[in-house]
Amino acid sequence: MPHPTDVYVGRRVREARVAKGMSQTDLGDKLGVSFQQVQKYEKGTNRIGASRLLQTSMALSVPVEYFFDGIDGVDADEGPNNAKLSRKAIATATKLHQIPDDAMRREIIRLIDVAAEVRLAS
Repeated sequence: MPHPTDVYVGRRVREARVAKGMSQTDLGDKLGVSFQQVQKYEKGTNRIGASRLLQTSMALSVPVEYFFDGIDGVDADEGPNNAKLSRKAIATATKLHQIPDDAMRREIIRLIDVAAEVRLAS
């Protein structure tokens, strides 16, 4: 059974890869591994070694710390901040981040917050 930290790091690899619009094959090519190996990293089935994690951070243009952001010593499967994000959710967050108008972006986030509260209340 994979260690929760490996699952969390793998999930963060997936999120960064999808946000970049990169396939598992593309990332595998950059790392010199198969797409199957990338799948195993993303699921936490295979632990990512330190040198491979550095290589992955460079391939995805994120700092190494990105893979551990939000882990806070909590098991990877606990808490809403560590929920599995769908490909659509990651793509939507990426698009939201690309909106250049700060006021518009804040208003969209406010609307999402209100919609989520209404759903929780019903």
